[in-house]
Amino acid sequence: MKRHFGIFGGRYVPELLIPALEELENEYKLAKNDPRFKREFKYHLNSFAGRPTPLTLADNLTKKLGGAKIYLKNEGLNHTGAHKITHCIGHALMAKRMGKGRIIAETGAGQHGLASAAVAARFGLSCTVYMGETDIIRQRPNVFWMKSLGAEVVPVRNGNKTLKDAVNAAIRDWIENVDNSYYLLGSVVGPHPYPTMTRDFQSVVGKEARKQILKEEKKLPDIVTACIGGGSNAMGIFSGFINKDTVELVGVEAGGTDSTIGKHSSRITGGSIGVVEGYKSIFLQDKDGQLQKTHSIAAGLDYAGLGPEIAYLHSKNRIRIKKASDAEALNAFKMLSRYEGIFPALESAHAIAYAIKKAPRIGKDKIIIANISGRGDKDLFIIASAFKDKNFGSFLKDESERREYHE
Repeated sequence: MKRHFGIFGGRYVPELLIPALEELENEYKLAKNDPRFKREFKYHLNSFAGRPTPLTLADNLTKKLGGAKIYLKNEGLNHTGAHKITHCIGHALMAKRMGKGRIIAETGAGQHGLASAAVAARFGLSCTVYMGETDIIRQRPNVFWMKSLGAEVVPVRNGNKTLKDAVNAAIRDWIENVDNSYYLLGSVVGPHPYPTMTRDFQSVVGKEARKQILKEEKKLPDIVTACIGGGSNAMGIFSGFINKDTVELVGVEAGGTDSTIGKHSSRITGGSIGVVEGYKSIFLQDKDGQLQKTHSIAAGLDYAGLGPEIAYLHSKNRIRIKKASDAEALNAFKMLSRYEGIFPALESAHAIAYAIKKAPRIGKDKIIIANISGRGDKDLFIIASAFKDKNFGSFLKDESERREYHE
């Protein structure tokens, strides 16, 4: 198992964690060739997560735009509402296999934390989720559901109080409790072997999408696009097409509000190579290597680092990386909702924004697959505020007052 993707990746961690990572790597090498492990993984994907997810032709949106056909790989129809449940099942099975009774996770948008809490409940494990205080406020519904599933949600109040700070807190916990705890990392980031493991577990998305589009169109798509925070949903779907040079792979970062430092999360346009959180990749950092503040309306994209394999594939021109602004993501959310009856997560709306922009510029004989990494239920409060829905605000105020009166 390769530890690096070109110059990216690797394992840059405190010496105390080296034995744990080597144990994980060696156990995973055995597991991925173990027929029983593979059967268990597939069984839980089908019976618990609800896979395979559908590939849906966005017929109305396609007609509205007047260009390429747009297909949607709807990962939001997974149990817990996103692609995250897929690799969480794989990692939970690894935790059980290794005799670890506790899961540690970090989360930004809350979807990884929710999926971690769900698999912990499913497999009889305890679960601690670290979440930045800023993200707790803006993703409150997922916090409620994580706690309902029995997870302990720990607010992280230092730094930017977002995803990178949650990652640091989770790693500190793991260092202190490495003997009995399994770190269930939320994306294709971190020290080796995590980027490879999570990509392998998520590759089921790409395999499904490839099989589905060949059945529908009898040919491969021209473009596959996905949003990129750390990159788990992107590497998942890209893996099904990466060996076909005729398929263009486009990752979409968070352009935020503008190009000013602290107002976006675009690593490619504003980042540089560094070593952070145990791996080498491209980060938004200053000249001293300190991470810069980031911003995205989508909490899952509000992250300063890029998965090392994505950084490598971009350096080799196999993946093109674009960006979509907050405003473009909100417009994409509105268009997909109105024309297709699908509420995408704000993260996924960035990929939809690219598809909306690209489709009219290419021929009607072309095909775009856009990965909907999750559904938008979790973003209710952000969306209502962004669209200035006064009725929703009044409802929340009235409901709060009613409850206070009855109590």
